Amino acid sequence: MNSGLLIKNGRVIDPANGIDKKCDVSIVEGIIAEVREKIADRGRGDCNFTVVDASGKLVVPGLIDIHVHFREPGDEEEETIASGSAAAVAAGFTSVVCMPNTNPVIQCETDVEYVHRKARQARKTHVYTMGAITKGLEGVELAEMGFMAQAGAVGFTDDGRGVQDPAVMLRALKYATMFDVVIAQHCQDDRIAGKGVMNSGYQSTILGLPGIDPLAEEAILWRDIQLIKKAKVRYHAQHISTAGSVELIRAAKNDGPPMTCEVAPHHLLLTEECCGEYDTNFKVNPPLRGQKDIDALKQAIADGLVDALASDHAPHLQSEKELEFLAAPFGIASLECALGLYVKALIEPGILDWPGLIHLMTEKPAKVIGIDKGTLGIGKQADVTIINPNAEYKIDVSKFRSKSRNCPYHNWVVKGRVERTIVGGEMRFEA
Repeated sequence: MNSGLLIKNGRVIDPANGIDKKCDVSIVEGIIAEVREKIADRGRGDCNFTVVDASGKLVVPGLIDIHVHFREPGDEEEETIASGSAAAVAAGFTSVVCMPNTNPVIQCETDVEYVHRKARQARKTHVYTMGAITKGLEGVELAEMGFMAQAGAVGFTDDGRGVQDPAVMLRALKYATMFDVVIAQHCQDDRIAGKGVMNSGYQSTILGLPGIDPLAEEAILWRDIQLIKKAKVRYHAQHISTAGSVELIRAAKNDGPPMTCEVAPHHLLLTEECCGEYDTNFKVNPPLRGQKDIDALKQAIADGLVDALASDHAPHLQSEKELEFLAAPFGIASLECALGLYVKALIEPGILDWPGLIHLMTEKPAKVIGIDKGTLGIGKQADVTIINPNAEYKIDVSKFRSKSRNCPYHNWVVKGRVERTIVGGEMRFEA
């Protein structure tokens, strides 16, 4: 006799299928079997259900984060695929996409297969990976994109560094059309950014720190928009952070090139003023900007210009973050509190409702990377997240499953607790 899960009495939100109502969801052999208002506890004669009461909870497709750094291979003391996967399911994410700027860089099919193998061993969340656009992230010679695509890479990026040479970027864009994968870009002109460590402006001046002008992001983004008009390939702008970038994307989407973009929680909640005490937990790249940039990003989300909400989870050792601001690495570890941060940034001020938020954390990011996820459709793999939307909790970095604690949100009170995470029909996390 088959076994299955029956999730009863929850508010089912499935933007891909236009569902937002109280329903039951049955899962048989890892597959969504039924979604309807009443399903008998016993199920069919050939199936016994384990019943999960989701009264007062949201039942949604498994959340998807298309921008995480799990540091393996090379920096396992900061994070491993196993520890990152444990953090992901605790945060409600049933699929994540690792960035290739590891040590060594993910730049050939063997590297891609290594990530997938370690993820299978961890048995927590689905772990996908992007491959490097260029060998060694050096921006000179294209990496083995074809072989990596065959091995299952869902896209390519030199994240951490923008591809500086427009000729190299154009070659990569044209080459990617052969494999129908997305090219994602860390938009930053290094010649403009220089040795900057925070946003360029009044705050950087009074702190005596070199700044990164918003033009560093906007110049590369503008250039790439011109390139994709010629190359006609899927292009994704990672972690946009400026009002100018919003306007460039608004104009570009009106022209119709196949581009998407993402926003990270820190660019919606934190401003450059947070760097005032030289706390390196606020050092991130792209840097924290001004309030006008936050307002522009939120308006872009309200207007439907943003395609995905991504954590840009970037764990680092405490000893590294205890260095002076100039020497400390960029990055915030925020995967385990990402949902609560998005609730604070977007739902509490009324910018989005729950269906709108779930849309940007399930169906839309799945489309960006071209995976068949982000839905509770009948016959689809049963990746499900159950959320208590009204539960408040205090972020406690000491309880993170992640190996790293470089998180500026310690002791913040947020809403939206993940109660259960189901991956492929298996319960992988219970609060």
